Amino acid sequence: MQTFQHTETRLSLGTAAARNLASTTKTVPQNQAVTSRWLLSLLPWEETEAGTYRVNRRLTHVAGQGRAAFTVDAGRVRVVPASLTELPLFRGFDDPVVLTALADRLVQREYGPGEVIVAAGAPPEEALLVAHGKVSKLGRGDYGDTVTLGVLADGDYLGQQVLASSPRPWEYSVRAETPVTVLALPHRDLLDLLDTSPELRSHVDGLRRGSQLAQNKHGEANIALSSGHHGEEPLATTFVDYDLWPREYELSVAQTVLRVHTRVADLYNQPMDQTEQQLRVTLEALRERQESELLNNREFGLLHNADLSQRLHTRTGPPAPDDLDELLCRRRKTRLFLAHPKAIAAFGRQCAARGLAPESTEVDGHVVPAWRGVPIFPSDKIPVSPTGTTSILAMRTGLGSQGVIGLRQTGLPDEVEPGVNVRFMGVDERAVVSYLVTAYFSAAVLVPDALGVLEHVEIGR
Repeated sequence: MQTFQHTETRLSLGTAAARNLASTTKTVPQNQAVTSRWLLSLLPWEETEAGTYRVNRRLTHVAGQGRAAFTVDAGRVRVVPASLTELPLFRGFDDPVVLTALADRLVQREYGPGEVIVAAGAPPEEALLVAHGKVSKLGRGDYGDTVTLGVLADGDYLGQQVLASSPRPWEYSVRAETPVTVLALPHRDLLDLLDTSPELRSHVDGLRRGSQLAQNKHGEANIALSSGHHGEEPLATTFVDYDLWPREYELSVAQTVLRVHTRVADLYNQPMDQTEQQLRVTLEALRERQESELLNNREFGLLHNADLSQRLHTRTGPPAPDDLDELLCRRRKTRLFLAHPKAIAAFGRQCAARGLAPESTEVDGHVVPAWRGVPIFPSDKIPVSPTGTTSILAMRTGLGSQGVIGLRQTGLPDEVEPGVNVRFMGVDERAVVSYLVTAYFSAAVLVPDALGVLEHVEIGR
């Protein structure tokens, strides 16, 4: 029996065959690592000639502020002797023998949540370093209730009055909010060291003299003025003194060498130019690194260059409205908050828990969350610790406002974007073309209160 195979007669060309003669509709290479990079777009950028920017300030009589570092060995906490120079008590003192002797005299103590470490009115018998945990400074309000004067945490210090020739009693109480480890320097041990080290005594005497000079509430050398006088009273005479050692910011660099084979550049450049697309994605990555460096670089990154007086801690852990209010009141004309997206979500949960409707505002056609009318912009470049804590920044920006500014130099050879150039490096023996891609940038905080950081922000609650 003979069978016949039925074949369907096509009336038009099939898609499989037609595809061989047609180009597919395609996109340029997509890049998942691209973020909004709000910091780069919001910072006012100042031209930096010769690659260096100097920030001149008025002379200040306040000793430098920083935080001590600690090591832990078998439960014993020890301060790193060299890090004691970060504290106002020992800023500028560089004798390693005396610093080691100071570290050896520190006494470790442990406190549980709610325990009083120091009571208001107590004699100034010791200075304290907070090695781990969070403590509150508590005072008595005008109406007899207890008020919080501040929150301190890892590396902060208390009791600088022990340096005075006649130390005053503690003006506030100190209470542990979490499990706390402190290192105490007894006053008598400090006096012993002053007797045995002429260099340390000279250093402390210099601090005492500086604290007695006329200064404003920011520690700047005072400008004498006359007001409310009558007749021909002798007027105050004055001048504005400058810091003799102003900080200079050098432009940082981010670079890479982009390589493209000539065969790819010559034969596979339609309908999209391969070199152009390689460069576009590379520049995106370079800008992402630039924003990360502006936040995290140890030399000029904003997270590391906020003044200690502008570093705050959350009262209870999560970012509450009270905490952002505290950030706002530390400066005038706060332009923006910058936070990790998870911190913004945690703040929204705290608002909802208090029955507060979340705010929002429009910036360049984008609706972003806000607090007290100040927009809160996201940045995933702000790190989150393994324990789920992060930071929130608040800043005033612009040269005219004495704020935070970005630094760059334009007009570079082979410039493709402001502050970014692409230089042809040649073709090697393997027919590979190389391009040097470079971005030059930095950031400067013109006065300390231009930038504030809320630290140890919990995002898991």
